[in-house]
Amino acid sequence: MKKYLAIVLLSLYLCSTTELYQFLKVPVLIEHFIEHKADNPEMSFYGFLKLHYDHHVKDADWKTDQQLPFITHHDFPTMVFTLHVPLTIDLKEPHLPVTVHKIPVYNDEFSDREVVASVWQPPKFC
Repeated sequence: MKKYLAIVLLSLYLCSTTELYQFLKVPVLIEHFIEHKADNPEMSFYGFLKLHYDHHVKDADWKTDQQLPFITHHDFPTMVFTLHVPLTIDLKEPHLPVTVHKIPVYNDEFSDREVVASVWQPPKFC
């Protein structure tokens, strides 16, 4: 029972917050294709999709065309909730010994001041 309830709640959530609800309009797509097929028996499904989804123009059945899936889109409000839980770490005794090593940041042995001074010169105007 929990599995089915979880599936139903997830489906309701996804249909109300994403474009997944557009797949519920597939029967309208099929019915509209059958109407076009009755008017023009040579029309393929690809031709039907190209007619309605590739630079569609306003025609006599415009209202029905607007009910097809993925023709119109809606912006859904997005709300984000964060809970502020303070992070506390309580260490009673250290587990690892901590050793401090001093690492030299600058070593004069490997730098030649004359080379550095000759490379970094301000611009000169003639």
